[in-house]
Amino acid sequence: MKISPLTQHDIADVIELMSLGAPYIRPRTASDYWLYATLFSTTCPIARDGDHLVGAIMAFRSQDNPDDVYLQDVITHPEHRRAGVTTALLNAVRERSQLLGARRLYLTSEPDNTTAHTTWTRRGFTNVPGDQTIEGVSVISDYKGPGKHRAVYELLI
Repeated sequence: MKISPLTQHDIADVIELMSLGAPYIRPRTASDYWLYATLFSTTCPIARDGDHLVGAIMAFRSQDNPDDVYLQDVITHPEHRRAGVTTALLNAVRERSQLLGARRLYLTSEPDNTTAHTTWTRRGFTNVPGDQTIEGVSVISDYKGPGKHRAVYELLI
């Protein structure tokens, strides 16, 4: 498996991979991925097994709070899960974020995505206390706008 920064050449493969993440992950537009590959490539690693894209993380360092790196989308191809792909990608984001001087990785998840809760807590992320609990997960109401309640996870680096 090879981990590398996102490039414009990878966009079609990333869109195809992200389409496998429904209902929690939806592919962005080609224009969005062009932007990520052009401005955020070093915090948007992809994983390839030969010619096949097997995983990707889209992550962005905050311009308003440079200590923070937000993980927007994290996906591993279903046929390559439990093979260390997510861990390798997360390590790449963590290493790059530390080089940039960031101190925290964080992400959000739908409150009912219990698989995400298990995945992130097993990798050392903490479920940030919210104002309600849904199925044992702490959730912040309206975190991403009215009615968009989210579980928030963070990892101090």
